Amino acid sequence: MFYTYVIQSTKDGKWYTGSTKNLRKRFSTHNNNKIFSTKNRGPFKLIYYEACINEQDARTREKYLKSGMGKRYLKNRLNRFLLLTG
Repeated sequence: MFYTYVIQSTKDGKWYTGSTKNLRKRFSTHNNNKIFSTKNRGPFKLIYYEACINEQDARTREKYLKSGMGKRYLKNRLNRFLLLTG
């Protein structure tokens, strides 16, 4: 399986969307400041993920979730979570 995921920085509240084959390992590397695009923004919490059959599907989904419509989808999908976290 491949995964598309969204993590949220507990430091600045911003989201990062990515895809990976090993979600646990990737999440750990984000929290250990080993990913350039999220370095020094951790710690993170995993707020959303989807499983995909293959890498191409996961990357396509990642690209969609980074688009305007995809961000709207996530905000609607995570509405209750967002209300609880402010």
